[in-house]
Amino acid sequence: MVIPAHNEAASIGDLVRGIHALFPATVVVVDDQSTDETAQNASEAGAIVLSLSIHLGAWCSAQTGIRYALAHGCRHLVTMDGDGQHRPQDIPRILRPLLEGEADVVIGSCVERGSAARKFAWHIFRRITGLDLGDLTSGFRAYNREALEILAGREATLLDYQDVGVLLFLKRFGLRFSEVPVTMNPRKNGHSRVFHTWRAVLWYLLYSGLISVSKRPYPVLGCIVDTLSFDRRAGNTS
Repeated sequence: MVIPAHNEAASIGDLVRGIHALFPATVVVVDDQSTDETAQNASEAGAIVLSLSIHLGAWCSAQTGIRYALAHGCRHLVTMDGDGQHRPQDIPRILRPLLEGEADVVIGSCVERGSAARKFAWHIFRRITGLDLGDLTSGFRAYNREALEILAGREATLLDYQDVGVLLFLKRFGLRFSEVPVTMNPRKNGHSRVFHTWRAVLWYLLYSGLISVSKRPYPVLGCIVDTLSFDRRAGNTS
């Protein structure tokens, strides 16, 4: 279990204790330069705490936890937000398609939670990316070993957000996706750091849109690039 957290002192302790009350799972909290008692509360609740020396954001925090998990032999991993929205009792449902070999990545989907801004972003990115998923921004996900090894790589570090970019990155490797409906609790503290203003939404659309377009397949362009590469390898300079 990996939980990236930034200033989630109000919820992180209860979340870790809730997980441990249901499962004998290893819980890793990646403290992303919090200025409150996030790290202390997570540690007192029984989590392994990885404290970052600089603020990296949600995705790089999650990737830190993924790399730690791989180094310790993890084969299946669940990521959760630290704000108390995700319910520990839904973890078995998230893991089931992985354990039964039906998917490589499973998303805990809660379309009902979407604000107008969030649903607008989902609609745009479904059109751009071709990702046939209802909830594109849920951080409640399960990954198998193959997905984890891809996400631990250096190229994945270039991603900024942990949602659309990550899904497109995994899609490029032919991984299988599945969605499981879950119920999400109201956020215990603060607001969404991605969709809190329309300005933030527009920046997210611009950033993720550029990633989406850059990852779309262009067969003709690909043939040209392959041909040029072959010519260089063959020493043809004409």
